[in-house]
Amino acid sequence: MREPIYIAAYHQSKFGKLFDMSVPEIISNAVTETCAEIGAEPSMMDVGSIGAVCNISLNGQGLIAGLMADVPGLAAKPIEAIEIACASGGQAVVSVIHKLLLGLGDIGIAVGYEKMRNDIGKMDGKLVGEALGYFSHPEDREGKVYVFPHIFAEIMKKYMDTHNVTERDLASISALEYANAQHNPYAQMNGIQVSLDEATKVEGRNRYIVEGLPLKTYDCSQITDGYGALILATEKGLAKLGVDKADCVEVAGYAQATDPLRVSGRDVLKPTGAFRAMNDAYKMAGVTPQDVNVAEVHDCFTVMGAIAAEVLGVAEYGKGAAFWRDGHAAVDGSCAINTSGGLIAKGHPVGATGIAMIGWSALQLMGKAPAPLQVKNTNVAATFNIGGPICASVCTVLKPGK
Repeated sequence: MREPIYIAAYHQSKFGKLFDMSVPEIISNAVTETCAEIGAEPSMMDVGSIGAVCNISLNGQGLIAGLMADVPGLAAKPIEAIEIACASGGQAVVSVIHKLLLGLGDIGIAVGYEKMRNDIGKMDGKLVGEALGYFSHPEDREGKVYVFPHIFAEIMKKYMDTHNVTERDLASISALEYANAQHNPYAQMNGIQVSLDEATKVEGRNRYIVEGLPLKTYDCSQITDGYGALILATEKGLAKLGVDKADCVEVAGYAQATDPLRVSGRDVLKPTGAFRAMNDAYKMAGVTPQDVNVAEVHDCFTVMGAIAAEVLGVAEYGKGAAFWRDGHAAVDGSCAINTSGGLIAKGHPVGATGIAMIGWSALQLMGKAPAPLQVKNTNVAATFNIGGPICASVCTVLKPGK
């Protein structure tokens, strides 16, 4: 029987802009601030993993595992960097879990971060688009200036045409997430309100991204700086930390699967790897989709919010957009999805995204989410983190510690 692994602590920065904070400072802060949440020292961490995506292309920095080892107390520990595009943070968590289950220690820390803006908080959209475009198949990026918005605009059109879905149906996803973000102090778009009409109409900031395709500004996630970390532990590790199981969340199930990077030749509306990873995580946790009433999913674009509801199994194939439109994903819905504000309104610091999904879900299970966002009677939470064009999928299932 698999040894249970618990989340002992979670911490994140406010998402948005980190200004002149250097990469070594970001990593150090992520470790030390998370340890401080439970009065621990970095030296108590036996193992670690770190996820980031644009550290070389945008920050000119490699070997970030070594920067993590620079944090006093972490030298000579088993630490590695993870890169599976936007699912890097989620995979960093899985990596730490694997180390603990292999017996390499009792306590580990998973870190994720991204710095996508310059030291005065400005972004170079063309440079960011090029850097993120590297995480697609060379054939899929030909002729595309902004690769991922273009790819997902095509996926959005395919979803709409296949399932008879409207732009307004999908806009209901961003409208709900902007509303949730107003109550999340860590959200990038906290203070920026967007109504359903504003998310639907083509006017002002809300313009079509790719000519002839339906994707608009408010269908897109943010360009975001931010960091986050999770401390994970076995029961023995919790005892060393002085943390009670009742104050923790168990990572009851997890799985990762990868589909081919090339978009053509596979059904992106029903990604095999994503469904396999989610179902494997459910199986490990001994639950079904009907047990889940709170989730955080990878809505890099609104169409992914719709597809993700279907991957979770809370909506039937082709009914994901309707699930959101009809209020089922709201805080008081049958399965509250992205109460944090999601990638669209909370923000998307790529390497930290998977960490933040799991961390926010843990807060929900412990009853520590902001009051207007707290889901009642939470028993099981699920997360779905993707990398690339629905390519790498990391899924987790969480339960309250007992």
